[in-house]
Amino acid sequence: MKKVFFILLGSILTAAVLPAQKRLVADASATVIDWKGDKKVGSEHVGTIDLKSGWVTVEGNAITGGEFVVDMSSIKNIDVKDERMRERLVGHLKSDDFFGVVKFPLSKLVITGSSRAADGKLLVRGNLTIKEATHPVEFTATESKSGEVITYMAPISFDRSLYDVRFGSGKFFSNLGDNAINDEIKLNVKLVVK
Repeated sequence: MKKVFFILLGSILTAAVLPAQKRLVADASATVIDWKGDKKVGSEHVGTIDLKSGWVTVEGNAITGGEFVVDMSSIKNIDVKDERMRERLVGHLKSDDFFGVVKFPLSKLVITGSSRAADGKLLVRGNLTIKEATHPVEFTATESKSGEVITYMAPISFDRSLYDVRFGSGKFFSNLGDNAINDEIKLNVKLVVK
């Protein structure tokens, strides 16, 4: 009985000493993910894509983990004014030439940790999975709080060619000239968690 008491007491004291880790759930309807990709030298396409679900764990002033799932079928374009051309572009982005949305409907970002920079911003580390290919990513996030709501703003860039998104890539096709499409895709994320 004494042994059980000391084990229980030790567990309580350990829990009291360790900083509490909070799990915050993403508000998918308030989260915004904007994307930008160069269609060729000097021009670009822009649009949005929806967060399906997500959460983040926070301990002290650091993000210690998290997972965010993006619905690839929600990809939209906002710069092409002609509706027919816009639908054609979105269809092409969803095709096997780009993201193969039928076979790979979800992409995922898993946060592995973060550190606080001198300017107060967070340097976040994680692994991005697109089309079943996973590669490490790092990005800087700024944080703002309003009551129970925390908003993280982060620009994230990744090389699409690492994820088998090869259409128009100069890494895989020669003689593209001005028709080469930049491999870098830029995201501007406004993540809202509670």
